[in-house]
Order: sequence, then C-alpha cells, then structure tokens
Amino acid sequence: MPPPKPGVIPLAPLKLGDVLNGAFSTMGKYWKQLFGLAGALYGGAALLMAAAVAVAYSAVADHLDQVVSLGYEEEATSGDVVPLVIAGGVLVVLGIVVMSVVSGLMYAAVPAVLQEAVLGRPVAFATVWRRAWSHVAPVIGALVLTSLIAIVPMVLLMIAFISVIVSVFAMDSGGAGSVTAMSLGVLGALATGPLAAWLWTKFCLAPAVVVFEGQGAFAAMRRSSQLVRGDWWRIFGITLLAGVMASTAGYVIQMPFSILGLLPGMIGTSSLGDDPSTAAVLVAMSGYVVAVLLGQLVSQVISTTFPQLVTGLLYVDRRMRTEDLGPLLAEAAGVPPQGPPPPPAYGSGVPQG
Repeated sequence: MPPPKPGVIPLAPLKLGDVLNGAFSTMGKYWKQLFGLAGALYGGAALLMAAAVAVAYSAVADHLDQVVSLGYEEEATSGDVVPLVIAGGVLVVLGIVVMSVVSGLMYAAVPAVLQEAVLGRPVAFATVWRRAWSHVAPVIGALVLTSLIAIVPMVLLMIAFISVIVSVFAMDSGGAGSVTAMSLGVLGALATGPLAAWLWTKFCLAPAVVVFEGQGAFAAMRRSSQLVRGDWWRIFGITLLAGVMASTAGYVIQMPFSILGLLPGMIGTSSLGDDPSTAAVLVAMSGYVVAVLLGQLVSQVISTTFPQLVTGLLYVDRRMRTEDLGPLLAEAAGVPPQGPPPPPAYGSGVPQG
C-alpha cells in the first residue's frame, strides 16, 4: 500500500524525485505566499537602498565630481576622499543589515509555508508573515554563524586573487612576495574549503529546525548536526543540485533583462557630450541599471526560494527516517490510519451464554 500523501510529498522516506517534485509542487500551489513575500521583501530592500544611494549621492555629489574630474597625475584631497569613504561605508553597512533581515525573513518564511504544504493545508499570507517575523532573529543568528564558516576560504581566495593582480603589475620590479601570498592563499583555500563544505552541510537544516521546532540559533545548529549525521553525502549532493538548478534558472531569467537594458543604455550614452558630468552619466545609464535590477530581483526570488524548499523537505525526510515522523504528520493532516484494523479486544463480539 502506498504511503499517504495529503500534501506535496508522500509521508514516507523521500527519494530525490520526491524532494524535487515536492519543491516544485509547493512553488506551484503556494506561489502567492512564496513569491509575493519574496518580491515584497527584495523589492522593498531595493527601493530602500536606491533611496539611500540617492541621499548619499546628494550629500557627496560635489566631492565625487571633484575626484572624477582629476587629471591623470593629480591626487585627490582628503577633504574629498573622506566624505566619499564615509558615504560608501554607510551604504555597505546599511546593505548588510537590510539583506540580513530580508534573508532571515525569507529563510523563515519558506519553512513556514512548507509546514502547511506537507499537510496539504492552505495558509494565509498574513500567517506566513507572522510566523516568519516571530522566528527571524534565531534564523538570522543561525545564518550568520553558518556563514562565518565559509568566510575563511573565501578570504583566502580573495587574497590569492589580489596577489595575482599585484604580481602582474609588479612583474618588472619583482613580485616574489605577491607570488608567495598567492600560493599561500590558494593552498589555504584548498585546505579549508572541504572543511567549510562539511560544516555548512551539517548546519544547513538549522533554519528549518528554528521554524518547525521553535529552537534557538545554537540549539538549531546542534539539532541540524544530529539530523544530518549518517546521511551527509546525500544531503550535500541534493542541496548542491538544488543550488545549481536555482542558479541556472536565475541566470536564464536574468539574461533577457540585461539584453533589454542595453538598448536604453546605448541610447542614453550616445547623447552624452565629450565631458559629461557624473550626474549625466548616471541618468544615461539609469535604464540599463533598472533593467538589470529587475532581472536580479526575479532571479533572487527563484534562487532563494527553491533551495530552501529542498532543504526544508530534507529536514522532514530526515525526521521521517530517524524519528518515524510520518504517522504523526498523517494524524495531523487528518489521514485515516492505514493497514489492517487492530484485533478486537478480548471478549468483544463473543455471545454471552
């Protein structure tokens, strides 16, 4: 007898096809909640950052024009550079904070939708928002702690990349130090990369644990490590496949927006004079920038939603495999118990004489 399937997945240990089909089915049945919230969050973040950039530009426009108009041998004064550095630093910090909150909300919203999708129940947009907001802090904590794992190999690779550039420019004057730094960076990244991938996979179920079980950040990471134990390679492979699929889809979606943005970009730049101002260049390129941002927005919605649906389903799968969660989910979904009826109690149905 096949296992019950009240929602997007059968309530039994999942195969790869079950996980992918469940993710696509959830996107199809709950697209308003998933894509509506993602579009509102990422669109709101983009508008907020655009407003911040506009305010920052209006504050340092004169200093920026002074720096841009310098000749090849002229040096910018500290009075022009310092305001630009401060404005850029403020924008970077604001961007990190905004994206952390938005990512935390999305990583909490997807499991909140999946909770009902597995049981085949409808869920209102307001309910998803309320659940996501109530769990956003521990989800952000788990994401930050997990992201710190990947910083070491990324920093080492960045050092290696910068060292390559420096060594190219310093070729004539001798770049032995840059070559050494590049070698150390590459070797360090190769040494720490596998460890980062191993730890990242062990903790990848933490956001789902936060939402499904109400755990804090540290407890969710410990719980994720317990659930992943004994099935690391399978979870790594499926999450990697989901990431590649989402990245490919995002690239395909973003490409037409970039192509469409070239036309207004070329028209705008063709009208510039021989010595255009910074403001004129920004206005001329605004059509291309808007098209690219729209493509990036749509791509971000897909590349964030699909992998998290796969990860959430892997969390449910691990609990069904190790904790026999299937019957509890079937009971919560109101599915009648399957299998032969239990034997009658002793003496029931026996005529009394």
